[in-house]
Amino acid sequence: MAFALTPERDRELGEILGRYPTKMGACIPMLHLCQEQNGWISDEIILYVAEKLTIPAAHVKGVVTFYTLFNQKPVGKHQVWVCRTLPCALRGADAILHHCEKKLGIHAGETTADGKITLRTAECLASCGTAPMIQVDKDYHENLTPERVDQILAKLQA
Repeated sequence: MAFALTPERDRELGEILGRYPTKMGACIPMLHLCQEQNGWISDEIILYVAEKLTIPAAHVKGVVTFYTLFNQKPVGKHQVWVCRTLPCALRGADAILHHCEKKLGIHAGETTADGKITLRTAECLASCGTAPMIQVDKDYHENLTPERVDQILAKLQA
């Protein structure tokens, strides 16, 4: 079955398109909309977006591969992003990342066998003053310790 937005998301797309002077300007918001529905951006979705916006599929693919916020393969139910920018690194981000990898039994870029958690790294999550920090889905967890990370991960695994 070919990818299509749900009727509700299709209405939202209409609102998005109304905010931009050209359809190309809606590429990123439309990709977000598709990813919210599907969980990741497949080649089928790239073609769908290109057709809907009447832009080259190569342009859409370029957007997807440029921005790390687009998932290019299936991901877990939850995504845990560990910030690795210099302020976080200076305050222990590497230790937090290694702790997550050990606790989850995976490396950054992988998903747990049960499909619950994908562990990722980010160059900056804009929370330098509260480092080290992680983003779980859309929520920030700051001033982390290994014990606090254990509590967060336990809730996700439950």
